[in-house]
Amino acid sequence: MQMSYAIRCAFYQLLLAALMLVAMLQLLYLSLLSGLHGQEEQDQYFEFFPPSPRSVDQVKTQLRTALASGGVLDASGDYRVYRGLLKTTMEPNDVILATHASVDNLLHLSGLLERWEGPLSVSVFAATKEEAQLATVLAYALSSHCPDMRARVAMHLVCPSRYEAAVPDPREPGEFALLRSCQEVFDKLARVAQPGINYALGTNVSYPNNLLRNLAREGANYALVIDVDMVPSEGLWRGLREMLDQSNQWGGTALVVPAFEIRRARRMPMNKNELVQLYQVGEVRPFYYGLCTPCQAPTNYSRWVNLPEESLLRPAYVVPWQDPWEPFYVAGGKVPTFDERFRQYGFNRISQACELHVAGFDFEVLDEGFLVHKGFKEALKFHPQKEAENQHNKILYRQFKQELKAKYPNSPRRC
Repeated sequence: MQMSYAIRCAFYQLLLAALMLVAMLQLLYLSLLSGLHGQEEQDQYFEFFPPSPRSVDQVKTQLRTALASGGVLDASGDYRVYRGLLKTTMEPNDVILATHASVDNLLHLSGLLERWEGPLSVSVFAATKEEAQLATVLAYALSSHCPDMRARVAMHLVCPSRYEAAVPDPREPGEFALLRSCQEVFDKLARVAQPGINYALGTNVSYPNNLLRNLAREGANYALVIDVDMVPSEGLWRGLREMLDQSNQWGGTALVVPAFEIRRARRMPMNKNELVQLYQVGEVRPFYYGLCTPCQAPTNYSRWVNLPEESLLRPAYVVPWQDPWEPFYVAGGKVPTFDERFRQYGFNRISQACELHVAGFDFEVLDEGFLVHKGFKEALKFHPQKEAENQHNKILYRQFKQELKAKYPNSPRRC
């Protein structure tokens, strides 16, 4: 009897140990599986959001080095260029959002960083010595307190050639030195800035928009060049990356991103459904609708808003270029630069689109992605000097089109 009881106890102990071993093995398996799944998700995440290896000190050192170089003069000798105050890294098929702004309009960077998940490049124009100093202080503060700025933003500075930007003295930033967060930096900028139209600087200095555009997209294989007060649709960068990664057929193609403008300050539409709803009630309209309707009309907005909904970003239809269409687009390869003789206002983007056409690029409109400008564009009134520059650009554009015939003698296309 006692022997039988002892055998049963040993059996139960052995069974219990076996069950515990099985449970432990299951827990180990689940842990390994979870870890593998987590690693896969992490790998997928970092495929699109690579961590920045640069520390705050490294970024500040780069800023000081760029400023200490003294800059270089542009081709005209009128402007001093400081490249790489801040730098970012790009993969071969990455798409950079390239933009430009006066110092006061850097406020818009915050919204761009929220919507655009990839690298962003901004060229800043400082019309006065005081603005150049403010620009360097802002770059210093933003690199210190904004991780996204350190990881994803390249910043360049342009000022009149008679000025030189200085390395920020720790005593110089004043109130900026007291800031402790990224939001505080933008809040402070909002209090000291006077945002407005980039080329309405209130000085005798011309805004070099095409120089700034070329500088912002320099070194990028694919770039979407926009105005700083525009906002891209949510997920546009990811959609472009996936499309470009899946095929190399886009050489010689300008992928057009339809541009709109919204009536008043409100939450920007995130996707096409939200945009179309606002479009149908007149709160959103085609970009430049009240200023230069033919400049955007070939995009064919009525066709675009009625396209069937798609899950992937793809070209929907081809549009032959016609003067004076100036679309916003993504293109890779040997994309013509913007002609830097065009400054201030008028014909600066049309001229580049014209050359793109003559150089053999085709224009295909994307189905889902879009841009929205903050506010309706209305007719502009220039003081006499600025009006004279606009007339100068009109004459220059006629000359530019003649020059293209000699530059592309074998092209059957003309503007």
